[in-house]
Amino acid sequence: MTFRPRLIAATVLLVALAGCKTKGDIVVDEGVGIQAVRSACPAVGIPDYTGDVTLFRTPGSTTADNIDVVAAMTNVRPVCNDTGEKVYSQVTFDVLARRTDTRGARQVTLPYFVTVLRGGNAVVAKRVGQVTVNFADGQERAHATGTGSTYIDKAEATLPADIRERITRKRKAGEADAAIDPLAQPDVKSAVARATFELLVGFQLDQNQLNYNGTR
Repeated sequence: MTFRPRLIAATVLLVALAGCKTKGDIVVDEGVGIQAVRSACPAVGIPDYTGDVTLFRTPGSTTADNIDVVAAMTNVRPVCNDTGEKVYSQVTFDVLARRTDTRGARQVTLPYFVTVLRGGNAVVAKRVGQVTVNFADGQERAHATGTGSTYIDKAEATLPADIRERITRKRKAGEADAAIDPLAQPDVKSAVARATFELLVGFQLDQNQLNYNGTR
């Protein structure tokens, strides 16, 4: 499965931000007026097709009249502490669920994953948890909250000093490399990728559920 996350905290590349500079960030504001910020905290997001889940009463039938419960993951809230040798990143999210048969009280437990991705494609850690939604008798909609967290080695999430210098070095008009974007150079791109982490969360779906989400 290819992850294409909707990022919540934009730190995967040097992303243009305003008013977010903090100590230790890389800030590039020379040349063409680009302002970019990067921290050791991972980006947080939900991979495409994993933020919703649909349960059916009869397995194998995906018609609308066979839908039992639908749930969506929303309001993803990241918290990060990068003051120590380990970067602590936590994500909290809400699950909004709706059922078609409102008779009786009911609990619905939904599995979800928390994955740490490095360099955009390498899974370095994954945990599976569960969130339980409680419907009262006669209640159509219900809400629950889930959470996940991870530790990342700060040294691995920090750019080497020589790469930082090449990115942030002031360039004057007329210099040989003045028109060259350092982020386009292969070794710089590789170093940025190695130091880039993402914390991704989504419902733990089987292949049929993924296929359903991808085609509806």
